Amino acid sequence: MSSAVRQSLKLCALLPKALGGPTTWARHSSSMKNWDPAQFKPRKAVILTKVSRYEYEKIQNDSLSERQLEEMLTKERSDYTMIRYHHNVHKALEQEVVNELEAAGMETKVVKRYQYNDEVVKWADLVVTTGGDGTFLMGSSKILNRNKPILGINTDPTRSEGHLCLPKHFSFNVKEAIDAIFRGKFKWFFRRRLRVTLIGAKEKIDEPPVELHDQQLQYPEYRYMDLMTESAESGDHPFKEPVIRDSSAPQHTRILPVFGLNELYIGESLSSRVSYLELQIDKEPVFKTRNSGLCISTGTGSTSWTFNINKLQHHAVESLLKIIYETTRYSLNWKDPKLVGAITEKFNNQLVFDPEADVMCYTLRDAISVGTFPTAKENRPRGIARRMVVKSKCFDACLVIDGSLSFKFNDGAKAIIDILEEDALRTFQLYSEL
Repeated sequence: MSSAVRQSLKLCALLPKALGGPTTWARHSSSMKNWDPAQFKPRKAVILTKVSRYEYEKIQNDSLSERQLEEMLTKERSDYTMIRYHHNVHKALEQEVVNELEAAGMETKVVKRYQYNDEVVKWADLVVTTGGDGTFLMGSSKILNRNKPILGINTDPTRSEGHLCLPKHFSFNVKEAIDAIFRGKFKWFFRRRLRVTLIGAKEKIDEPPVELHDQQLQYPEYRYMDLMTESAESGDHPFKEPVIRDSSAPQHTRILPVFGLNELYIGESLSSRVSYLELQIDKEPVFKTRNSGLCISTGTGSTSWTFNINKLQHHAVESLLKIIYETTRYSLNWKDPKLVGAITEKFNNQLVFDPEADVMCYTLRDAISVGTFPTAKENRPRGIARRMVVKSKCFDACLVIDGSLSFKFNDGAKAIIDILEEDALRTFQLYSEL
């Protein structure tokens, strides 16, 4: 276990216990965590495969011949030869996964993302993804049963890391991975996920999500009119609460049918607009904040977006060391690249925590202060929690899960974010990777 993980777990231990006592189901699921791997004998596997760039271009340009497609891609300065090459690499490894699973006595079903639904997940004993981290996230999004495991195979390890998949070694040794699973030579690894419960007017929380790349701004022509109205009603004070126009509407509750494996993002859809949110962290007092959006991550996601929001660069550490030297005259060589590098690495490592830890990390991006400098109360843009309650005071906001599914989250809507043991995702750690 790395020092960063140990330190993060120490921080977790200081947090208050989650609200309420353990339920019967939670106690049962806790015992299931020690389910003997030797007892796992899957018979049916659904294989979720990514749509390669070549397949995507063929779908988008289905009227073109192969020669015409090549000419079009070349004209757009894309390398047709390499696109075909990496497509063939992916398909060959996908077929190898199918062959090895079937050789182990399993029935298989290969599906693409538009064919991946609740029915095929229910049919399978095991979900296997062939692609990269994006395909793995897609695969996990439909798994709501803690007892259904998922296995990720990186099918193009020369071009992607595939942090959520098995190590690259197994991309070149698929048979070894399948044999290890059927011989019980692995341990279960439970990645914690974020559960979101929406509360608000029915029409605000019941709309189906959209894929993030399909999302459109809502009524963009009224944005500046809305800003002027809010400013006038608030006495021109930028931190006063805007008028809630329909506070008497009946409140409804909806648990979203998908968990966040990496992170949630909450904020205005237009990134240049300020997001206005009301937050409660665990049992702490509620506070209001204006920012560029709220990012909430699991331990799995702590190496991704939330890490890059918070990480320090060498030049920032060097500047701080210089200020410390000039202020205190301590014997610091702020120009020493080894010292700067060691401090930078230590700080950044502390941002990463165990994917099995039952805490979430939150970050308020670019939190705005009333004055030039933040007060002690405002100086809380990052921390850890077991439960968060977020109320929207935004105009055209969204709640995005794992950078994919976007739910509307506008003025008056409330989200309760929990990280619960029964929602964990069951994955594999093979002994050779421990």
